[in-house]
Amino acid sequence: MDGCILLSMKKLLANIIRGCIVIVGKLPLKFHYFMGDILSWIAEKLLRYRSDVVWINISRSFPEMKYKELKKVYKDFYRHLGEIVAEAIWFGASDYRRLHKQGLVEVMNPEEINDYFLSTPSMTVLSTHCGNWELMGGFLGYRTAGDVKVAIQEEQITVVYKKLSSEVSDDVFKRNRAAALEIVGTSCELESSNVLRFAMKHKDERRVYIYPTDQAPYKKAGKHPIGEFMHQETNAMLGSVGISCKFAHSVMYMKMKHVRRGKYEMTLVPICRDASQMTPEEIMRRYYDLLQEEINETPHNWLWTHKRWK
Repeated sequence: MDGCILLSMKKLLANIIRGCIVIVGKLPLKFHYFMGDILSWIAEKLLRYRSDVVWINISRSFPEMKYKELKKVYKDFYRHLGEIVAEAIWFGASDYRRLHKQGLVEVMNPEEINDYFLSTPSMTVLSTHCGNWELMGGFLGYRTAGDVKVAIQEEQITVVYKKLSSEVSDDVFKRNRAAALEIVGTSCELESSNVLRFAMKHKDERRVYIYPTDQAPYKKAGKHPIGEFMHQETNAMLGSVGISCKFAHSVMYMKMKHVRRGKYEMTLVPICRDASQMTPEEIMRRYYDLLQEEINETPHNWLWTHKRWK
């Protein structure tokens, strides 16, 4: 009985938080950026949110940079962190039409995406914590270069995620990321522990599996060394690409370039057309090479508060 009451309380709290996001999210994106700037100042200057982690990460990742350059990456990162929160709240009250009208994200290579999607059994997309990963549920509402329609349907997309330890936070973030879905009551998200079973069940269907791939490996996933990444020895998780190899998926890297405030350019970069022809280690090595290129191009655009190297 007490467990049911606790569960109901958590659900009520999640509904209240989600309701507040929907109400506030209706305000213009410019308002949210203004509030995001205040939040980023508080996080950097007052709370010094994970300041030590950020400094250690960027200084080890860019040993060639001078202090002044590192300081700029540090400051630009916190400013961008405020933008991520602002965009996530605005997105939480948006649908595909609002997202498309705003033009927040543009898909740069829709023809190539269609080619890989339509010519292979299924597609694996390895995403990162570059750009704004909280906008993932709006993929089909992004603008596309040349107004070429992406051939993927909403019900064909599955975003794999790791459940948060807080049930309230997990509920709120999961629903917020799926806010733009056109099919009411549908969630495109799948908890990572269920993905193999799901992939086997749907192996004869053409689908897109999106995995956030740049985290430190979970304990149960084991450690798989893939060499240096950002000048540091790095372990990777191979579960996602192991499934890709098993079912001969095509594999693409999701690049989300931060062009300026309010503008991202997304490119799905091909890694392979048939993952069964590569090993999981080879695919992950290519993934981390592409991620390193992206970080070097826009250093502030990665989640430096994230404890990647433990």
